Amino acid sequence: MSANFYPVILAGGRGTRFWPLSRKKRAKQLLALDGRQTMIQQTVARLLPLASAKQIWVITNEDSRPEILRQLTKTKKEQIIAEPVGRNTAPAIGIAAFILQRTDPDAMIGLFPSDHVISNADRFREVVREAIEVASSGENVVVLGIEPTRPETGYGYIEAGSLASGSARHVRRFTEKPNAERAAEFVRSGNFYWNSGMFLWSAKTLANALTEHLPKTAALLEKIAADFGSKKFPATFRRLYPRCENISVDYAILEPRSAKGEQDSKIFCLRADFGWNDLGSWTALHEHGSAKDPAADGNLISAQGIFTADANRNYVHAPGKFVAVIGVNDVVVVETEDALLVTTRESSQDVGKVVKYLDEKKLKRLV
Repeated sequence: MSANFYPVILAGGRGTRFWPLSRKKRAKQLLALDGRQTMIQQTVARLLPLASAKQIWVITNEDSRPEILRQLTKTKKEQIIAEPVGRNTAPAIGIAAFILQRTDPDAMIGLFPSDHVISNADRFREVVREAIEVASSGENVVVLGIEPTRPETGYGYIEAGSLASGSARHVRRFTEKPNAERAAEFVRSGNFYWNSGMFLWSAKTLANALTEHLPKTAALLEKIAADFGSKKFPATFRRLYPRCENISVDYAILEPRSAKGEQDSKIFCLRADFGWNDLGSWTALHEHGSAKDPAADGNLISAQGIFTADANRNYVHAPGKFVAVIGVNDVVVVETEDALLVTTRESSQDVGKVVKYLDEKKLKRLV
């Protein structure tokens, strides 16, 4: 356990592709989609051997904060920060960097999404420990890269260059969500990784990078951080944070920094070979869950009782009900008290469109 390592967990997403289970006040990361613990509780449990509960920070929104406080009782309340408005990942991690830089000049930050599944927690911690070592040996940025298993167009890609030290490789460039043809080319080349969204760097390195590449936002974040811990902080945060740029870490820092060249950018990639899944849709959840029980004809059914006949690769969530699935394949059915979703595995990526429609129609009770 490192006294200077501070995991920062991003938990501001709504998880719209997991509607109707995921709602504004109980988003995807607050659900137990894979086991008894919720996604954010699993994230914290993985990190506790590396840092104490008092060193963990969570950046979320005002809708989710009350439930996160209920679920993470050992994390300091003041370190569960609710953004007054969503401003993407650069300002979110930036506010933590500027605060931590003031309180601990040697602070090392790990940025971790709150909704990932990691099957090998021990290996995860080994990789993070190596990443901390690389990140703390200079003004270095470390990104954890996932070896691609398919030409996925929904992820960003990292092109790895020459070997640096240990198993860390220099990063040549980042490419955001390529088309299918380019993604296939990346996978064939063998030196591209999916960008997991997990980064490690010192608070000082991150604050300096924001000042260099995002100066106006950095100045605002510095002013907000100066009031942290005082009575003025909530008002300062509400007043200044909405003026920050709405931009991701990838676009704000990593892409312009990587343009300095493989050797000069000081960005490194470590292979994240610890069984990763971002559970981005009902189909991804189905694939993840059904892999654990290959004898069930690919069906993953949450119910009080089950009958299946000539049915394959279906996902059904209807707790407390008896469920019969007959003569259908590749269907997704999710039932809650006030809503019912019926789609196919192929179309499950489009579930977010339902939430957009409900927002437009101001049907707030359903979102």
